[in-house]
Amino acid sequence: MKVLKFGGTSVGSSDSILLVKRIVESQQEQVIVVVSAVGGVTDALIRAAEMAQQGNQECFDIYSEIKEKHYKIISELFPLNEARNIKFKVDQLFDELSTIVKGVFMLKEMTYKSKAIISSFGERISSFILSEVIVEASLIESQNFIITDKVFGKEAVNIELTEKNLNTLKDNLGKISVFPGFIASNQKNEITTLGRGGSDYTAAIIAATYDASILEIWTDVNGFMTADPKIISRAYCIDSLTYSEAMELSHFGAKVIFPPTILPVYKKNIPIRIKNTFNPDAVGTLISNQALPVNGKKIKGISSVKDVSLLTVQGIGMIGVTGIAMRLFKSLAQKDINVILISQASSENSISVVIDTPTAESAVDMVKLEFSPEIALNQINNISVETDMAIIAIVGENMKRTTGISGTLFESMGKNGINIFAIAQGASELNISFVVKDKDLKKGLNAAHEAFFLSQYAVVNLFLVGTGTVGKMLIEKIIAQTEKLAEHNKLKIRVAGISNSRKMLLDLQGLNVKTLFDDLTGQGEKANLEVFKEHIIRYNLANSVLVDCTANAAVASVYQSMLESNVSVVTANKIASSSAFVLYQKLKSTALNKGVKFLFETNVGAGLPIIAPLNSMVMSGDKILKLEAVLSGSLNFIVNTVGQSKPLSAVIQEARDKGFTEPDPRLDLSGIDVVRKILILARESGYPMEQSDIEVTPFVPQKYMDAHTIEQFMNNIKQYDADFEEYRKELVAKGKKLRYAAKLENGKASVGFIEVDSQHPFYDLEGSNNIILINSEHYKEHPMQIKGYGAGAEVTAAGVFGDIIKVANQ
Repeated sequence: MKVLKFGGTSVGSSDSILLVKRIVESQQEQVIVVVSAVGGVTDALIRAAEMAQQGNQECFDIYSEIKEKHYKIISELFPLNEARNIKFKVDQLFDELSTIVKGVFMLKEMTYKSKAIISSFGERISSFILSEVIVEASLIESQNFIITDKVFGKEAVNIELTEKNLNTLKDNLGKISVFPGFIASNQKNEITTLGRGGSDYTAAIIAATYDASILEIWTDVNGFMTADPKIISRAYCIDSLTYSEAMELSHFGAKVIFPPTILPVYKKNIPIRIKNTFNPDAVGTLISNQALPVNGKKIKGISSVKDVSLLTVQGIGMIGVTGIAMRLFKSLAQKDINVILISQASSENSISVVIDTPTAESAVDMVKLEFSPEIALNQINNISVETDMAIIAIVGENMKRTTGISGTLFESMGKNGINIFAIAQGASELNISFVVKDKDLKKGLNAAHEAFFLSQYAVVNLFLVGTGTVGKMLIEKIIAQTEKLAEHNKLKIRVAGISNSRKMLLDLQGLNVKTLFDDLTGQGEKANLEVFKEHIIRYNLANSVLVDCTANAAVASVYQSMLESNVSVVTANKIASSSAFVLYQKLKSTALNKGVKFLFETNVGAGLPIIAPLNSMVMSGDKILKLEAVLSGSLNFIVNTVGQSKPLSAVIQEARDKGFTEPDPRLDLSGIDVVRKILILARESGYPMEQSDIEVTPFVPQKYMDAHTIEQFMNNIKQYDADFEEYRKELVAKGKKLRYAAKLENGKASVGFIEVDSQHPFYDLEGSNNIILINSEHYKEHPMQIKGYGAGAEVTAAGVFGDIIKVANQ
């Protein structure tokens, strides 16, 4: 025998009822069907009852809507004559319901008994309709067999009497029997209900009594998910759970089944299968006593509860005093306040409980009343409540005796800036629960999901500022590497926002990178850096990264607030890291304290790995003694290209045309770009320098740099061609070459021309290549040499992309 329970969505329309019919009639063995009310009907019945109690005429409108809803289903399911007969029988139930609602309306009073009767009509009507639809089905009135008693003021099933009643029926059951869920009766034959999740409970009691081979719960999802798919789009169905795992996930918000449901079948070791009425071919989730491994994963799922409050009782007078917790729970129980989670400091100085937010005010009043003597004596000095909280719980049998679970969990929270207010873990090691602010719930769930590899892919959320050549090439690299990253790194890069100086475009779910720039032009709103920043903070996405591909000071000014909001920063913009030392230091320390990244490898050498090796040397205890470097690819291109047939002015124009220099080449020729780069390297080497500390000689005399316009400069610089060429020839005659270089030694830095002979490492530096020589305590005799292509949008974009991958792999 099988027991199949169908929820409200499964019988919510004529189409879904036909799916139920097909599922039930395809079963080969004897079947018991337990059915809920049509979706939304029980809530509507209770709302109508409450309005009737208030004397509100709308109760009759709700009654009519419920009636019409069922009439519509009947008309669509049955031929005209048959539908008329079905409606006639259903009308008898609606007449009974109408009489009770009118009575409540007239008296403006609703007893527990009348509320239970009104609530029961949803299942009574849906079960009748379903029994008429399914061939060979017989209807069994659950209230005649499932009996409840009052226990602590609540209805509880009398299991002994219920099993006795059901067993009298067992031999008379046909191939298909339909039971209404949720409803029962007491020993006075008065209708009672089984409360929230009551239909699941009905099915479990019947399955346990009849020793069913399996209990199938048919709903509108494929089974238990690794997390709420409304929050985590990458959540997927869990193949199997133990009873304990299912209980824990259900308790903490996974609304697939009601926790008490499991108990009757758990005692009989009857498996439960969660199935999807609308996708019957899906395997679903099997719940049993077998702890089946799931690809070696330590946890099975993540659950959550929203709209809760954290109540804390604190005081030194609690230390070593017995009965404090008992009194706390007793005071809450007096107002029927449910405690969801408990956390107590080992010092016994405080105890915190999580409760439903609507009960928070009442809870504080009751606790203050209970501990009023201790409060008067200052033995308890604080009873506080934090609202807008949420619980996140990770669950899995494989957590038992496995080290590192808590470390992985809390590290994932920390690096995403999620503060934890309370923690609870039982000795069974089946569950770790913790309390966070409600605003951090989505980010926390995503972070935990990825930390335990429950997501197939880790996701990095990019917010790109700058759509020039570097920005465009970065997006091209992301597109080109998408498949490789997914296959080999299990990583997805999602662009959630993009902005330039004119427009911006954001999407929480991610933008289409293949049409990104067209969409920005066509759909973007007016750019506003402050609004863009606030969107990033408000989205509060896990693994968020601001990517700056501009040279804009305003963009650099938002780095601090991004890092403080646990958003990593990857930048090709040198302004922040070469700003005042105190600001640079603050950015670095904020990133470190927040557990996020502030990466700017491309600030020096474009795609060349210079800053990362330098960091590694310093972190390993090495001391940087001296740096010598050619750090401007554009200026090195110029000195390498100038010749008798190519004067300086023509080569400067060529460098502009090739994009090696800024649109205004004076920014490069002033030497300020090289100054910023050596300043950054000096700071990364451990020297707290300011830009003003660096001696600089411009590439061309200052009088030419002072031109009012670019055009005027380009015209005036021709006057310097002859002098520069004469200087170049003199060096060639000496067997030397000219290099525009930076130097750091003994804590002092300079930028300007140096002359090098054929023995110098800079002599053969070709084209726009960069080179750096690093002398340190470990590299005294033979300096470390890093050399390669150091200019151009493509290598800069590659370097930015590399920094993004570093953030993803942190």
